[in-house]
Amino acid sequence: QVQLVESGGGLVQAGDSLRLSCVASGRTFSSYRMGWFRQTPGKAREFVATINWSGISTYYKDSVKGRFTVSRDNAKNTVYLQMNTLKPEDTAVYYCAAGTRNYGTRTLDYDYWGQGTQVTVSS
Repeated sequence: QVQLVESGGGLVQAGDSLRLSCVASGRTFSSYRMGWFRQTPGKAREFVATINWSGISTYYKDSVKGRFTVSRDNAKNTVYLQMNTLKPEDTAVYYCAAGTRNYGTRTLDYDYWGQGTQVTVSS
């Protein structure tokens, strides 16, 4: 069992930066692929970024490539999402997730989810 707790969300202006953190409980954090997803009211949860267990391999949604960076610190059981040059369309609740599958762009690839953190970008 893994419990995930996100933090770092908030209200910012377009062009600003935020760093989200997700701390995991348990001793096996380093064995999990980690992902970031986001969701707005009335829409399905969408993939944002994923990172493999070692941190070597990452993959991003096209619209965030070059602006967002996912990273992890296995010693701290933490995964991060650095978000730069934020846009109003990035406004959403952001969720981190943990899974054991080799792929990580679908919600069904993940077994554990955090409660989410709100990111609001004003224009």
